[in-house]
Order: sequence, then structure tokens, then C-alpha cells
Amino acid sequence: MACWSAENATKAYLKTLKMGQKAKEPNEAEFISALAAGNNARLMVVACANVANATTLALAAAAHQTGGRVVCILRSVEEYKLSKKILGLDASHVEFVIGDAQSLMLSHFREADFVLIDCNLENHEGVLRAVQAGNKPNGAVVVGYNAFRKGSWRTSGSKSQLLPIGEGLLVTRIAAASANKKSHWIVKVDQCTGEEHVFRVRFPQGKQIQA
Repeated sequence: MACWSAENATKAYLKTLKMGQKAKEPNEAEFISALAAGNNARLMVVACANVANATTLALAAAAHQTGGRVVCILRSVEEYKLSKKILGLDASHVEFVIGDAQSLMLSHFREADFVLIDCNLENHEGVLRAVQAGNKPNGAVVVGYNAFRKGSWRTSGSKSQLLPIGEGLLVTRIAAASANKKSHWIVKVDQCTGEEHVFRVRFPQGKQIQA
């Protein structure tokens, strides 16, 4: 995930406004769109507890600015059919996948850098753990929506912010993968010349290099 782009955030926000009904105050869809676009998200995934809605459209608007992809994970074929009907022509900007969100995040979308999770999902905390286990070279942002309706990962130890927008948004930032790695310096001595050569080796936290 690259540096914050105020221009992308503004354009995505305005595009989301045009997609939905005009409101006097920003709603959660517009906030989500601006957050995703501002962070220059490239692979955006939304895990739905029901049919796709305005939050999915919000990611589509963000993807229009960043040139990224939007994947919507649904639980059944029926939800897929209803989602396409609800989104109308905008459904063409979304890749739909049917299956278990937690498993799919581990197997197919480990590199997602912006993830929306419906807190009404029974295993929404499991989906978060799957996202945290993925390969995030530039970090990621995870947003739980409908956070007021059901207990969420606020008590799971994650560093999150609960925002009073819509039905509640829980925003969690995941550090870049490189930030979770330690470095190890190795000194090699050339037996012929006596010169010392220093190498820096990076390896995941918890793993050790054995001589």
C-alpha cells in the first residue's frame, strides 16, 4: 500500500456520492471509498454476511481511482444472483466468489491490501486472523462494518479504532510484512586475502539461522 493520496480519496468519495442517493452527511460507503482510494489499495476484498450492497460499490469507486481489483465473497449462489440484481450495471466492476471467506483469504487473497468484513458474519474474527496471516509487503487496512450490531474484534487485542459512522466502522491497520522480520548480520573472512565481507540476512521472526 503506497503513501496516502488525497486526490484519489476525494475523487472516490465524489464518485460514490454519484452512485448512491445524496445525503446531507457522509455515510459509511463514502468513508470506505475515500479510505481505500486514499491508501492506493490495489486488491480490495469484501466478505459479506448477506448480499452485496453500497459498501461493495464503495470499493468499486475506489478501484476506479487506483486501478485495482474488487472481490466480493458471498456464501451462496442465491446471494450472488441477488447481488448482481442489486448492483445492476456496476456489478461488472466486481469479481464475485462463492465460498468461506476465512479459507479464501488464506488460499487466494493473501495479498489483499484493503479488506472489508461484515461483523454480522459468524466467523468475522476468523476472517480477520486470516487477513493478518497473509503476505502484506506494504501493509493493509481492515474495516469491519456493522460493528455496533454485534460483538467484534474490539476485544481481541488488535489495535483498532471504532468510528461512529453508519452502523459502526472498526478500522484496523496491519503493518507491512518487512516490519515483522528481523535482520541478521553475517561476517565472512576470505581465507586467501584476509578481507572481511559483511552480509545482512533477513528472516521471519521466530526463525533462526543455524551455523
